[in-house]
Amino acid sequence: MAVHKSFTTTTTGLDRTSPPMRLFEKAKKFGIWNPSEIDFSEDRQHWLSFTDEEKDLILRLTALFVAGEEAVTLDLLPLIQVIAEEGRLEEEMFLTSFLFEEAKHTDFFRRCLDEVCQHTGDLSHYHSPSYQTIFYQHLPEALQALKRDPSPRSQVQAAVTYNMIVEGMLAETGYQAFFTMLERNNLMPGLRKGIGLLKQDESRHIAYGIYLLSRLVAEHPDLWSDLETQMNTLLYPAVAVIGEAFSTYEVTPFGLVEDDFITYAMNQFHKRFARLEKARGAGLDEIQLTTNQTIDAEDG
Repeated sequence: MAVHKSFTTTTTGLDRTSPPMRLFEKAKKFGIWNPSEIDFSEDRQHWLSFTDEEKDLILRLTALFVAGEEAVTLDLLPLIQVIAEEGRLEEEMFLTSFLFEEAKHTDFFRRCLDEVCQHTGDLSHYHSPSYQTIFYQHLPEALQALKRDPSPRSQVQAAVTYNMIVEGMLAETGYQAFFTMLERNNLMPGLRKGIGLLKQDESRHIAYGIYLLSRLVAEHPDLWSDLETQMNTLLYPAVAVIGEAFSTYEVTPFGLVEDDFITYAMNQFHKRFARLEKARGAGLDEIQLTTNQTIDAEDG
């Protein structure tokens, strides 16, 4: 049976200059918002004015998001447990905000379905084959594998899947789709407000994911090939999620153009990959400094 021999807070104290603690400060400041307080009344009126195809696209995107947020809420605990067992208190403290925020995001999108779309039926038919490959298979496999194997290699595979692909590529491309069709048409202000708040939350998650992967690769240089392989393995199904969504429409509602979002997703992939490549071969002090500079430069 595990016992405690000492506590960080009464021995070395917390490192408040570390990236996880800087992110925790931001989570405490910007992450405390309540989906139940967002006003969806105008959104409901806009919904009633949409064509059937416009409603279908909103339902499709929301069904992808709400299940994705639920999947992360279900699958995230093993990562938190591994970090806790390594005694990385500052990282664990920040990771406690992850689970709260992912659950909050699940709540937000379900509220939208309930109050705006007023849809109570099964939406899983919107989960295309490539979506299922990532969210039904790769995400739970990578996170749940940490229960059996908490090694740095397994952590790399989990963080790439969750932070780089699910959040850093797919979620951000989904936000871009929502903003493109709603912002330029001044539609659904409640949904837009909530997504703006979600995006702030996710930016902190991605910042931590880049820090975690940078730290792991700095500590274990041989893991770079594992990181690269996992990124490339998930790239095709991630891009295919976008293509499968667009393929269902002869003319995509709200004037969305598939190539715009393929390009956006690929840019997000390459941007994150480039940041990880810069960390390759860097020391932990340099990684911490670079991460803190990025955190300070971003709002929320």
